[in-house]
Amino acid sequence: MITEIDRLGVPGDVVEVADGYARNYLLPQRRAVMPTEHNIARYAKLKKEYALKATERKEQALRIKEEIDDRLLLFTRKADDEGHLYGSVRAEDIAALIEEELEVTVERTRINLERPIETTGSYAIKIRLYEDITATVKVQVDAET
Repeated sequence: MITEIDRLGVPGDVVEVADGYARNYLLPQRRAVMPTEHNIARYAKLKKEYALKATERKEQALRIKEEIDDRLLLFTRKADDEGHLYGSVRAEDIAALIEEELEVTVERTRINLERPIETTGSYAIKIRLYEDITATVKVQVDAET
């Protein structure tokens, strides 16, 4: 099944990509098809259905934003005297804690974490929920006592 590809397009869009990206990833993984007349006509219907569902996805993103925006997530990790963690807090950890505490599922790929958190402290982490809708959670990392 052809699905949305982040920052590239939605089902039914005709986009231009590098030859190698198409040949080595998109086509073999069946994430895209060549834009022949037949395929364009075939996916026109899918594109209309996808557009109808876009409003629903946007409303759901707004509901999730209300639930998680400005919430505090507390992590406790082993750390040395200078505050450097022996393990790190990764996007997977943040997604799991959001699901556990707030009962909201957020894909780890939507969490804007450039690199894992490796020191104690407070962090503001942005979560890209849908197109231009983002939420910010506060992450507090404390050392175990």
